[in-house]
Amino acid sequence: MKILRNYIAIQVVSATLLVLLVILSLDFLGTLLEELNDIENDYTFTEALLYLLLIMPGKIRLWLPFAAMVGCLVGLGSLANNSELTVMRAAGISSRRIALIIFVPTLLLTGVAIVLNEYVAPRTEQVAQARKSLLQSGKTTVSSRFGVWNKEGNTYMHFNSVQPGGLLYGVVQYQFDRKRVLKRALFAETATYSTSDDTWLMEKVSETAFEEDRTTSFFHASMPWQNELTPELLDILILDPEQLSSKALLEYSKYRTEQGLNADYYMMEFWRKMFQPLSILSLVLVAISFVFGPLREVTMGHRVFAGVLVGILFWTMQELLGPASLVYNFTTWAAVLMPIVLCTLLGIVLLRRV
Repeated sequence: MKILRNYIAIQVVSATLLVLLVILSLDFLGTLLEELNDIENDYTFTEALLYLLLIMPGKIRLWLPFAAMVGCLVGLGSLANNSELTVMRAAGISSRRIALIIFVPTLLLTGVAIVLNEYVAPRTEQVAQARKSLLQSGKTTVSSRFGVWNKEGNTYMHFNSVQPGGLLYGVVQYQFDRKRVLKRALFAETATYSTSDDTWLMEKVSETAFEEDRTTSFFHASMPWQNELTPELLDILILDPEQLSSKALLEYSKYRTEQGLNADYYMMEFWRKMFQPLSILSLVLVAISFVFGPLREVTMGHRVFAGVLVGILFWTMQELLGPASLVYNFTTWAAVLMPIVLCTLLGIVLLRRV
């Protein structure tokens, strides 16, 4: 039984990894074509290749559910085409037992994806985004289409580039009073975070104070800056929510709530990451039920087409229900869980019919 279990696992895992490699290769080429439009200044073709390599760990987490389903259809389908599944079932191995055998390596792949998503991808993507922004916009540009915005109280901030370890380039601040009247604006070439006293030190600061009938300008070689931003929060700020780890999503959601900002979108991404193992298992369950049921005697091309179709439908449901929960104010975790429940029920029904 151990030999048989390992044989099934190797077939499914190898097919899944092959599908994942094909998908990542296509994604790499597609993203490279998009990056060619962004090549300017010091951001060269070589830097674009390095950028794509740095964001690749995050792509693995993104495409793994789809690859797991299609890989299961391909791996298990090849066993069905060679009548090996028929022999296994004739020997007394039920379809449920085969499903459990497939779930074990699937969970191992899911565990690898979780490790990449929590500890590797956020770091590499943060480095990639910061490096790209710095190379494209320069270190001291006052106005740039790159960088990030943040709001803290009545102060709006823009950073041209956020480097790891608490280093900012091109810091712009606009301070308003309670009546939303602009009172002060300043620009600093750099800002460095000091861990000894948890404050920022801005250098080469140009400051403008706005009064009722006049403006006054100042220049400071250096200037302390106290706020609630930390290097850890800034590392989160420059990334899209889907690129963050679940821990970072919770921390930044708490920070946004404290600043009076809406954090529902970040919580939605948090629940997506929490339920991703269930997403993968539900899609694999559907793939298993397809091979034992309606796709038992079709060609490999039909199985791949069916897997792609179901994967697109699943992704579309998630993309529609998640944002809909933000618009209509119903529970985000329920919106994320609904497609998973529907896929699981579909797989169970089809397996019971077998």
